[in-house]
Amino acid sequence: MKLATTNQALTAVNEERLLNSFLELAKINAPSGYEKPMADVLVPKLKVMGFSVEFDRAHKEFGGNCGNLIAYWEGTDSSIEPLFFSTHMDTVLPTEGLNPVIKDGVIYSDGTTILGADDRAALAAYLEGIQAIQESGSSCGPIELVLTVNEQPGLVGARYLDYSKVKSKKGYIFDSSGDVGQIILQGPYSSRIYCDIEGKSSHIGLNPEEGVNAFLIAADALKKMKLGKIDDETLANIGVIKGGEMSSIIPGNIELVGEVRCFNAEGLKNQIDHISNAVLTVAEQHGGKANIRARKKYLGFNEPEESILAKTAIQTAENIGVNGYLTKTLGGADTNVLNENGLTCITLGNGFRNIHTFNEHISVKNLIDTGRFTTGLIQEWYDFYSEK
Repeated sequence: MKLATTNQALTAVNEERLLNSFLELAKINAPSGYEKPMADVLVPKLKVMGFSVEFDRAHKEFGGNCGNLIAYWEGTDSSIEPLFFSTHMDTVLPTEGLNPVIKDGVIYSDGTTILGADDRAALAAYLEGIQAIQESGSSCGPIELVLTVNEQPGLVGARYLDYSKVKSKKGYIFDSSGDVGQIILQGPYSSRIYCDIEGKSSHIGLNPEEGVNAFLIAADALKKMKLGKIDDETLANIGVIKGGEMSSIIPGNIELVGEVRCFNAEGLKNQIDHISNAVLTVAEQHGGKANIRARKKYLGFNEPEESILAKTAIQTAENIGVNGYLTKTLGGADTNVLNENGLTCITLGNGFRNIHTFNEHISVKNLIDTGRFTTGLIQEWYDFYSEK
């Protein structure tokens, strides 16, 4: 791939407009399951830009107030393979009353809410990047936006996305804390694990000798488990303990809920088996029982370095003068679910920090570079396919 051959010069984004767009979108209160206020703002903007817009009915599966938004623009050359950009419209917590503060080139909230840069930064960058292409008169192929709902609780909107409505097959998702230039080619397999532990309830004051404390079974089982960072490929965690009735009752039943992530399916299975065996063995030793079940969250993906998506991203990083680098992550994203359902996409960094906290922030530079990277990808994608 060569540097900006067809479009020649790189299209510049309007930095002030991009910053103002982000600040506008950040203030929209649209947490998971309640994305309609965000969609109501995006739809007229997209229609003015020439996009056809439709929604699916994913929200009917989980009681939300808005489906996934799919928008398509023909570009200037419909013979080029379409390219999609995806991200989510929800935030992990409400942003009502959000007051953005810019200090030393970094955008924060005032400390009373999250900022919502995850992932309002991508939404603003996509709008600006595409608008800059349109205003410049640069040639480009069709562009599609796949904007999901209810991502934060576990990629739910992407799971119920009506994939028949998506015309593109390849695309990008800016949704990672790495600076712009981070190119994530591999993501993990992930499963939740549920351990129902059965002891025997009894009253501590009347018949304590008959009780089998399910908490003690769980405690001993946890001590036998390998948790945390297992190796460079695998993470495991027990994050929830549910159970108990009264302080005077020896608990007979509790539930442990955990999660395992691994870059390969075999490693995922091995770690789930390890946790299961620890619980079952200890339960039997205490005279109790256990029932273990695992439920898939999402499958992993692994895009080759020689793929068009990877090569286009690497070249674009060089074109716009940012440090491009290939990596992998044990973090999950809509990327996992979209790949699982027949699309091909990779995750790119857009530089937000401390997400899901009131100290969340993003540098103005990363925000602007996300917009520049968006325009660069569109141009590089066109250059590649127009020269084939």
